[in-house]
Order: sequence, then C-alpha cells, then structure tokens
Amino acid sequence: MRTPREVSESYWAAECRRDIDAVMAHYHSDATYQDAGGLLRGHAEIRGFYEGSARDYPGLEVTITREFTGAPTAAGDASALEVYAVLTDHAGQRFQIHGLNVMTVRDGKFTSVRCYEDPLSPELPGGQASS
Repeated sequence: MRTPREVSESYWAAECRRDIDAVMAHYHSDATYQDAGGLLRGHAEIRGFYEGSARDYPGLEVTITREFTGAPTAAGDASALEVYAVLTDHAGQRFQIHGLNVMTVRDGKFTSVRCYEDPLSPELPGGQASS
C-alpha cells in the first residue's frame, strides 16, 4: 500500500508535468480538495481547479521540505507535507509558495486534500521572495 507521501510525490510529478489526467488519477471520484478559494467536491470540480492552474501557470516545481505522519483512521492514512513550490507564468515570472498540505489516502488515492498556503510572492534572483 502506498503511503500519503508516495502518493503525493507521484501526484506532484504529474502536476509539474501539467498532466491533468494523471493528476486526477490520484483522487477518488468522491474526493475533496480545499484551499483558501473554497471546498471542491468530486472529479469535475477538482479537475477545473487544476485546469485553471495549468492554464495560468504553465510551469510548476514542488519540493517537499518536511513530513508529519498521522495515525491511520477509518477514512484512510493521513499525513501533512510542508512544501515549497514555484509557479511560472506565461511571461516567465516565477512566484513562490510556502505551504502545508494535509491529505488522507485510501487504497493509494486521495480521499481529501487540504492546502494551507502563504500568498504568492514574486521570486527574486537566487530564489528569494520580494518583500
């Protein structure tokens, strides 16, 4: 059985390729995704979010910086991953994000993903955020 980190690593590899079908293969059909923009339920709503992100930011890099493993529950295995990500827009401008994703995995797929992220910050040379 794949751990939440293993599922997340595979999912982020697909998201960085901007392969929406592969991203969605990591979600159960009735999964939820929530960030500051609100709660999304099911494949159609979640897919729309990823399609919009890929359209607006064709480039993405993600690095897992820390893992917090949780105890198994009836809903699945839970973990939280602290991440550093960089989105690149069509003009080539890079925006950094620091965040924490809390996810539950059952049978190798997400049942829920909850993202807590700092606001996008333009990245300066050397990978530093502007103030």
